[in-house]
Amino acid sequence: MKIKSVEARWLHVPIPYAQQHVSDFGRVASFDCVLVRIESECGLVGYGEAKEEVGSEGNSHGLVALINQKLGPALVGEDPRDTSRLWDLMYSGCRGHYALSQGHVFPILGRRGVTVSAISGIDMALWDLVGKHLDAPVWRLLGGRKATHMPAYASGGWADADRIGEQLLGYIERGGFKSVKMRVGVIDGDPIHSARRVHAARKALGPDIGLACDAHGTYNVAEAKRFCRLVEDDNLMWFEEPVTADDKRGMAEVRAATGIPIAAGESEFNRFDFRDLAELRAADIFQPDLAICGGITEAMRIGAIAAAWNLRLAPHLWTGALAFAAGMHVAAASPGGWILEYSLGANPLLHELAQEKFPVKDGMVEIPERPGLGITINQDFVDRYAVA
Repeated sequence: MKIKSVEARWLHVPIPYAQQHVSDFGRVASFDCVLVRIESECGLVGYGEAKEEVGSEGNSHGLVALINQKLGPALVGEDPRDTSRLWDLMYSGCRGHYALSQGHVFPILGRRGVTVSAISGIDMALWDLVGKHLDAPVWRLLGGRKATHMPAYASGGWADADRIGEQLLGYIERGGFKSVKMRVGVIDGDPIHSARRVHAARKALGPDIGLACDAHGTYNVAEAKRFCRLVEDDNLMWFEEPVTADDKRGMAEVRAATGIPIAAGESEFNRFDFRDLAELRAADIFQPDLAICGGITEAMRIGAIAAAWNLRLAPHLWTGALAFAAGMHVAAASPGGWILEYSLGANPLLHELAQEKFPVKDGMVEIPERPGLGITINQDFVDRYAVA
């Protein structure tokens, strides 16, 4: 089996104003991703998803160009089943032959950011293609699933102190979720205001529903420590991205100062970033985003680091259907795989890009047995929202 073509298209999906939410990222007016399509010479097609930025901030022309004009053409004629080899070739570029012969990476200078995002989408599509070729779900190729279902948590939580309880309880009613996540951080101003929202959320939810908080990396170390002290009696499931990913030592300092588990990783790009988090003891939970961290191949390597350091794996799944499915397959096959993020914001890429749905029942998501990623692309949706 050989690769015939690699094609990327930017999907820009506007969100109706009434369904938009506002956070420290501003008003989220659209959902965007880069859809990667890989076709083999025998006619099989695999799909992947790459992402440049969060929400509607992304301008994906550069990501599309990198895939269509550089990385994709270099893979034509290659065997798509050689996922690990192809990952190393893309990451090391013109020195890929050294990486393969010498047994370590020779990365190109642009070894983070858009480059790794592009690799992510291509790698995801390769695994989808191989799964379809072998008529097996990706989780089977990764070593098998731990269970037929995995728990999911409802992710949202932007309301003020007076309405946050009602908003989170509404999430629970929609899928029987046993845990939820809310946003905190700079958008609230002083940490005491975020803490008041957390107190209100815990009071409304009661003691038995898991409650996580996400600061999107917007606190400094002192503010993050203060927030932790203010909410130490609210029994948080985790505190996510307390400080910027650029300050890993600061994150380690926050973790050392609190008993609240620290989660991080959606802003990291490959296993080397996650290795640093582990060595610094900066996080209890790894949250790689499969559309930016290097795809399925790299996420499994990240999962191995988590397992070696006795950490949990809870992929960042504020994504489209393909990256959601990829994260689900990796979590299901990883020793540290624990829980799945389920976006409760308006997200057509999750709910309309694929013909299949991901229903939540009693807080659980089924790990499907369909071949590959288990996704059938809605081509009308793609054609409607593709940026020319």
